[in-house]
Order: sequence, then C-alpha cells, then structure tokens
Amino acid sequence: MLFRSHSWYFFSIFVGVVAGLILESLPNSAIGLIGVTAVAVLAPWTVFGPEEMATPGFNTPVRAIEWALSGFSNSTVWLAFSAFVFGTAYDRTGLGRRIALVLVRTMGHRTIFLGYAVVLSDVILAPVTPSNTARSAGMIFPIIRGLPPLYDSRPYDPSARRIGAYIMWIGFATSCVTSSLFLTALAPNLLAIDFARNAGNVEITWTRWFLAFAPAGVPLLLALPLLAYVLFPPSVRQSHEPTEWARLELAKMGPLSWREYAVTAFALTAIGLWILAGPYINATTVALAIVSLMLVTTVLAWDDIISNGEAWKALTLLATLVTLSDGLNRTGIVGWFAGSAAGAMSAWSPSEITVGFVLVYFFSHYCFASLTAHAAAMLPILLALGSNMPGVAFEKLALLLGLTQGIMGVITPYATGPAPVYANSGYITSGEFWRLGSVFGLVFLGALLFLCAPILLWFS
Repeated sequence: MLFRSHSWYFFSIFVGVVAGLILESLPNSAIGLIGVTAVAVLAPWTVFGPEEMATPGFNTPVRAIEWALSGFSNSTVWLAFSAFVFGTAYDRTGLGRRIALVLVRTMGHRTIFLGYAVVLSDVILAPVTPSNTARSAGMIFPIIRGLPPLYDSRPYDPSARRIGAYIMWIGFATSCVTSSLFLTALAPNLLAIDFARNAGNVEITWTRWFLAFAPAGVPLLLALPLLAYVLFPPSVRQSHEPTEWARLELAKMGPLSWREYAVTAFALTAIGLWILAGPYINATTVALAIVSLMLVTTVLAWDDIISNGEAWKALTLLATLVTLSDGLNRTGIVGWFAGSAAGAMSAWSPSEITVGFVLVYFFSHYCFASLTAHAAAMLPILLALGSNMPGVAFEKLALLLGLTQGIMGVITPYATGPAPVYANSGYITSGEFWRLGSVFGLVFLGALLFLCAPILLWFS
C-alpha cells in the first residue's frame, strides 16, 4: 500500500468531486458541498487517520465539522465573493453598460476601432469582476450582440462574417487575456493563490500578479483586434451606424447618476488600495470595506447581494474546494505523489520543470469544461510537485501556473463559462471556433512562455 487506507478513501471522494465538476452532473457548488459533507460524515475513515483518532481528548465530530467549514473562513474566498458584489454594482447601476456604450460611440466608426472598444470595455470591468462569465457573457455580450445587425450581419447566415463573427471573437478572446492579467478577474485565480499559500507558504499580491503577466498581457490586448483582423477578417471595414446607435442609447440613459459616480469612486479606491496599501491592509479587508460602504450609502441594497446567485455559488464552491485541497495535504496524498514524481524529473533543469508544468496544465484543459474544476483537480498536485523539486523557484512556478488559467480558456467552445455563449451566438461556426481557439491558444501560450517566463525566471 502506497499510503494509509484512510487516504485512499479521501482520494476516492476527491476524484468523485472532480468527476462531478467535469461532467457537471449537478451545479458545481452543490458538488463541492456534497463532497465536503461526505468527508466530514466519514471523517474517521477519510480525513482523520488512526494516529489522530488515538490522541487523548480528540473529538471526531467536532473536529470533522470544523474541518468541513474551514474554507468559509478563508480570506481569499471572501475576496472573490466581494468582487462578485462589485460586478453586481456595475450591473445594477448601469455603469458597466454606459462604459461600453461610450467606447462604442467614440471608437465604433471603424471596425478595427470597434474591436478596440470591446477590448477596453473588458479591461475596465475585469479588475472588479471575478467572474469572466458575468463580465463577458453577462455584460459585454448583451451589448455587442446588438452591433452586427447595424451592418446587416445576421446570425446563422452567410452575412455573419460581415462583422458579427469578428466582434464576437474579439469579445471572447479578450475575456481570456484579461482573466490572466488581473488577479481579481477570474475566480480560479484567487483559488490558485490560496493553493500556493498552502503548498509553499508564499503570498502573491494583486500587483505582483499584474506585473508578472503584463509583459504578455498588454501586448496581447493591443494586438488582439489587429490579429483577428488578419486571421478572421470582417468584410465591412467602416460604418457610422454603431456610433449613432450608441449615442442614442446613451441619450436614453441620461446623465450619470450619483450611484454610478459612487461605484466609480469605490472601484478606483479598491484598486488603489490593492496596489499601494498591501503592507497595511489586507486585500479582503479592502473589498469587504467597499461592500460595506456600498450598503451604507445605498448604492446597493442587501437584497441585491442576496439575489446574486453567482456570488453565493462562487463562495460555496471556492470554500469547499479550498477545504478539499487541504485534505489532499492532510492525508498525505500530495506528498506521496510529489515524492514519486520528483525522482522521475530529477534530471530536468528547474526551468525545464517549470515550463513542462505549464505545458501540462495548459493542454490538459482540453479535458475540462470549467477553469475552476481544472484548478481544483490539478493545481494542488502540480504545486506540491514543484515544492519538492530541487532548484525550482516555487513562487515563480505558482505564478506561471496561475497566469495560465485565463488564457487556456480560449482553446475550446466549452473551456470556460463565456465560451458556449459566444460559440452559440450564431456568428462563429463550430469549425471556426476550434480553429481560432487553437491558433489563439498557441499565440497566448507563446506570449506567456517567451515574454513572461524569461523575465520571471531569470530577471525577477
């Protein structure tokens, strides 16, 4: 037997949870809760071994429920929840829609400029919207899907390639880049830094994350509309209809409300404190303080938060996955796997090991329909392996693996939440989506490995 029997029982439950997340047999948050509960109920045979059970005064029922609920006290989980609330504020006040319309009005007279308007819309929303599904599929997509008909570009029609397909691909691909650029733009990013903290006792700040990906992320965002213009060209190159439509929509909205001004101020304050005040105030404390100010000033009502199902789903899912990840360490599974693999990679250089892990993590995403499920299944194991490899800079490995998460969402029509929305918009055929996903996936991965990795591994 490679490790103790209770470790096998825990591992069986963990594999069941991962399988459920991949197959989506139930909502992901429900699967996480069921998995943690199963472990807690079977605690004497799963998370706690004979040695702990034999300790004088050890109370199994109490310890089991304390362990099961430990993820809900994790600061990263509440940071993700708070950022979902920020996204609700953008949506409820209309600020997110106004930002996108202003950009279309300003830049929409030429198709390529319209592509940059879509990019900027996502860039502005991404730092305070940790769900790429809520941001891209929920806020950006409803706006940009109204643009192609202005050019007589219709879904499920040969005219889709006039401009609709180009705009839809820009909207989707941009969300993948911004999800890697900003720590708070994707929920699994927050999960990744918690896994890194547990596996290697390293703290990755918002600024550190941003600066690590900026050498690739900023050029990718600048090049993306032009790259799509070449690889997936629209036949319509310019028109003034979108700018006129955006102008009329903005006129209907009227002037900025005091709530929109307040949300803008709150968002800028949060970002400023995350960047500049890390040594003095925890990022989660900042987020919760901003949420509290939104409630006190009535920018948001408590019912707005209560009714935000995505936020509560994320809270439950992240909390339970953090707990289950801790169980992998507690039961010795990660240590055993790491020790076994360390020998096989002993002849590799630290840089080769790091790049190899990134490649494995990126291409294995073809097997997953959820970035969160992928992170839960593979990150704890890869990080544990890295922490046991001589010469490997653990913090840099953890960063590179985390930065991979957003960009690998581009590769398939099911790889991340917004993908099915854009893939089924009627503007991009299945074959086109797979082809573009492969090409842009390689471009994104190449940018990470050739622009970010050398700076991180050799100069940072």
